[in-house]
Amino acid sequence: MTNLITGIIGIALVVGFLSFMLVWVPAPPLIIIVLIVMSLLIKDFVQSVRSGGNGR
Repeated sequence: MTNLITGIIGIALVVGFLSFMLVWVPAPPLIIIVLIVMSLLIKDFVQSVRSGGNGR
């Protein structure tokens, strides 16, 4: 349960930071990189929550 809460808070903070950055620097390569990083972040979070957070 702790991993779920801290993960959601962490994802929200990263999304907020990257959204703020994309508003100020709207470069297409940066947008692509941010989208890829966010998809990997969410994929890792889902896998971590499904496995119980023990890395198996």
